[in-house]
Amino acid sequence: MENLNKSKLYAATRILILFLPFLSLAQEAARPNILFIAADDLNNHEGTYGQNYVKTPHFDRLAKSGVQFNKAYNQYPLCSPSRSSLMTGHKPDVTRIYDLQTHFREILPEVVTLPQLFKQHGYFTARVGKIYHYGVPSQIGTNGLDDSISWQMRINPKGRDKTEESLVKNLTPDRHLGSALAYLNAAGTDEEQTDGLIATEAIKLLEQRKNEKQPFFLAVGFFRPHTPYIAPKKYFDLYPQETVPLPKQLPNDLDDIPQDALFTKPAHWGLDEGQQKEALRAYYASISFMDAQLGRVLDALDKLGLAENTIVVFWSDHGYNVGQHGQWMKQSLFETSARVPLIFRVPKLGGGKKSNRTVELLDIYPTLAELANLPAPTDLDGKSLVSLLENPAANWNKAAYTQVKRPNGVVGRSVRTERWRYTEWNEGKAGAELYDHDQDPDEFNNLAADSLYQTIRITLKEELKKRF
Repeated sequence: MENLNKSKLYAATRILILFLPFLSLAQEAARPNILFIAADDLNNHEGTYGQNYVKTPHFDRLAKSGVQFNKAYNQYPLCSPSRSSLMTGHKPDVTRIYDLQTHFREILPEVVTLPQLFKQHGYFTARVGKIYHYGVPSQIGTNGLDDSISWQMRINPKGRDKTEESLVKNLTPDRHLGSALAYLNAAGTDEEQTDGLIATEAIKLLEQRKNEKQPFFLAVGFFRPHTPYIAPKKYFDLYPQETVPLPKQLPNDLDDIPQDALFTKPAHWGLDEGQQKEALRAYYASISFMDAQLGRVLDALDKLGLAENTIVVFWSDHGYNVGQHGQWMKQSLFETSARVPLIFRVPKLGGGKKSNRTVELLDIYPTLAELANLPAPTDLDGKSLVSLLENPAANWNKAAYTQVKRPNGVVGRSVRTERWRYTEWNEGKAGAELYDHDQDPDEFNNLAADSLYQTIRITLKEELKKRF
């Protein structure tokens, strides 16, 4: 009997050994692909989520097929600090990246980045365009401050927007092109622009991976609508300048706002309303152009039959002021600079859902790790969004935090709950701001000094202390 049992055990073991390679292949084939798409300097106030004026049909269709997060926030409204935080899964006070020059591996040499985690677990990882920081437009076509450890393949297209920089019109000539209100109503086709080339290269990679058993993590980083706002003429034609709406303004809006809260000084950098509309028209044109490139990539995903096993996540590194409070661009802690577009499309979970929970870009890392059943680092600062992808109205007790540092050394820290935004400058010594978003979504009425709101201010001050 003992010999018979040993014989059966041996036979079963042989069958298992023979079957294991096929089991491994089946498991690998079932693992989801990741299409990780980034925009640069895209707000979610004017440019996305079905906004009536700006034409973004492909953002809108992606949102309708996934979960749209209406209250998603960046951790630092500047490119490199924000992207370093997202890609490492650590808040800026851990990465200690507050500028555009320092690479996060100088501070955290052993950190495992989001794509690196996927690479370590058998994924093919590739990047096309800007995912980590690049100087725009100076570093287009280079690796910028990329992280070579994260990828098996890196592609850096460079289009005619880079070669035709001399044609760009700068409405703020005392500012360099990467931080100016500057634009070009360009000649030529979409495919000749850097973002058009990025879409083309991404589609080629999707075609190459179509029949591969190995799952992929493909990061596609568009440069637009980062200034200079460059797009082919047909996108400018969508927005006649006389029809461009300016944001609501109040005559004494800045009277109750701390000076360190303001990045754009003087207000609007002295541009008149006609020049503001000129800049806005170009910003919106570049959004619609980039949206069209997003559409090309999504179309390819569908055409190649990859959509059913591919998780798509779309994000921007921070929001963007377009004249609110006289402010332009980023580097402020107002809602329009702190809030970002964020969409997850997970085929097995369905779509057409919206969530009003406060979430952060930090949450992307643990979410994708959980969706792919990968062991994420235990020290990540974000929280998985899977419960909200399953039920966008699920209980959620997490606030969102954004910070910034001024050249004079003043530090601003902001906490956003579903109703309130509270901001302190140098722990309140340089001023504070409190806004009730249920009553004041444009943040015109600073309640920080109002005696009626001191209880909520104290509560939110404690929230800031927990984070910082």
